[in-house]
Amino acid sequence: MEAVAVIVALMFAVFVALGVIAVVRSVRAVKRGVDRTVTQARRTVEDTRLKAKQYVQPGAPGEVAELRLSLRTSMRATQEALRAAAPDDPSLSEALALFKRLSTHGQEIDADLKRLEAEPDKARVAGSLPELRERVERVTHSADSLRWAVQDRARQFADDDLALLSEQIRMEAGALRHWTTEEEPQAAPTGAGAGARTPGAGSTGGGAESSEAATTAGTEPERPAITARDAWRQPGYSWQKTRRPESTT
Repeated sequence: MEAVAVIVALMFAVFVALGVIAVVRSVRAVKRGVDRTVTQARRTVEDTRLKAKQYVQPGAPGEVAELRLSLRTSMRATQEALRAAAPDDPSLSEALALFKRLSTHGQEIDADLKRLEAEPDKARVAGSLPELRERVERVTHSADSLRWAVQDRARQFADDDLALLSEQIRMEAGALRHWTTEEEPQAAPTGAGAGARTPGAGSTGGGAESSEAATTAGTEPERPAITARDAWRQPGYSWQKTRRPESTT
C-alpha cells in the first residue's frame, strides 16, 4: 500500500508540474501576442501622427516629420523583406547582420529627429536639418538597396525553379507519349517497283511472294496498346470536379 501511495503521489506531482509548465508557456505566448499588438498599435498611431503633421505644419516641423516617416517606412519594409526571405535562404545571415548594424544608426537618427521635433528654437531646427537629412538619405538608400537585392534574389530563385519545373514537365510529357517513338511504319513501295515483274513469272512465284508476305505480317511485333488510367484512382485536385457515376442522371 505504501508503494502504491508513493507512486500515486509521484504521478500527481508530475501532472501538477506539467500543468504549471503548460500554464506558464500559455501566459508567455499571450504576453508576447499582447506586446506585439501593442507595439503595432503604437507604430500605427505614430505613423498617423507624423503623416498628419507633415501636411498640417509647414516649414521645418513638417520636414522633420517627413524625414522620420521616410526613415521608419524604409527600415520597416526592409526588415519585413528580410524576415520573410531568411527562413528559406540561409545565405541571408550576413545581410541580417548588416541590417542589424544599420538599424542601430537608424534608431539614433530617429531619436535625434524626435528631439529636434520637440525643439522650440526654430533657428536651431533649421540649422540641424541639412545634416540630419543627409544621414537619413544615406540610411534609407542602404536599406532600400538591401531590400531590392533580397527581392531580386527571391525572384531569380523563383524563375530558376520555374524553368527547371517546365523542363521536367516537358520530359515527362515526352515519356508519356512513348508510342510516338516506336517503330515508324514502313514506306509503301513505289509504283514502278510494285509494277515491275520478271517475264515468265507464273502463279508459283506469286504464291511464294504471298506466303512470304503473310509470314512477314505474322512475325511483325504487335504495338503496345495505350492503356488509360483508372479514373477512380486518380489523385484529386481542387480544380477538378467530382466524377459522377454512370447511373446518375
